[in-house]
Amino acid sequence: MVAAPAATHTAGGVMVGELATLLRALRNGRALAAKQDISEAVAVLGRDACEGIRLGDDCAAIPDGDGYLLLASEGFQDSFVRSMPWFAGYCGVMVNVSDIAAMGGRPLAVVDALWSDTSEAAASILTGLHDGANTYGVPVVGGHTNMRSTHNSLSVAILGRARHLLTSFDARPGEVLIAAIDLRGRWHDPHPFWDASSALCSTDEAVRLRGDIELLPAIAEDGLSRVAKDISMAGLLGTALMLAECSGVGMTIRLDDIPRPEGAPMERWLSAFPSYGYLLTACPENAGAVMDRFKGRGIAAAVIGRVTDTLRLDVTWDDERETFWDLARTPLMGMAP
Repeated sequence: MVAAPAATHTAGGVMVGELATLLRALRNGRALAAKQDISEAVAVLGRDACEGIRLGDDCAAIPDGDGYLLLASEGFQDSFVRSMPWFAGYCGVMVNVSDIAAMGGRPLAVVDALWSDTSEAAASILTGLHDGANTYGVPVVGGHTNMRSTHNSLSVAILGRARHLLTSFDARPGEVLIAAIDLRGRWHDPHPFWDASSALCSTDEAVRLRGDIELLPAIAEDGLSRVAKDISMAGLLGTALMLAECSGVGMTIRLDDIPRPEGAPMERWLSAFPSYGYLLTACPENAGAVMDRFKGRGIAAAVIGRVTDTLRLDVTWDDERETFWDLARTPLMGMAP
């Protein structure tokens, strides 16, 4: 995309050319580059692990009786585990529970694989894992531990179950795109985390988090949506792009309508990984009911755009409009239908 000229005036409070500059920074960031790495794994493993199970979703959904077993895992960079061991352990549960909820499921149990160079480092990581498990009501039922390693690394896997799925593959043109984000949090510096969870782990409000997670399976079971994805390290636009690619659709997103904490700069917010943040699509007639579910529990929710048939992710901000990504030209994960 041609670089935007330097801004010389404003339109609706946004500097002319500012949107292009913002999208360029997000497009060239490390978070989206990491998502592009998925295409190399897809090339080796294939897009279908076995019949009826598709790669590219927040969890593997394995048909089982009248529902689905959900299986997912998350790994954490050594630098994060070393600098914030307790929080890394806590996140091991938090992010996996979020993946289960994004598929319309309820978590059953987690296991971990831990490598540490000292028993003290391991204790801090495991304490965070324990606190996260208590907060979300998900037991740690086993795993692997090595306290004689040369580095500190953590991976956590989760098992859940869903009666009705929410997926990344079923968005349809004409549906609206809804963002639901818990704004009752804080930045967890220096990392790009909006943390509305860990401060509650030792309080009675932890019960609230479990009820908030329950909203997603209830929405699926009540037929209000077929589609959800949790906002990941790729940020809101990157997550929307992943969703669009898996469904073979495009999207138009209005930045002005995205729920955002007061005072949060737009670029930082669009780069953030919120502890509770989801994108859903719904038929226009169901959008109000979906948003009311979240708002009823104090979670910000808004229609931020529409699903289109363009294979582009187009973004508007005040009077400006730019294309963030054209999937027809540049696939992201190699997961297009």
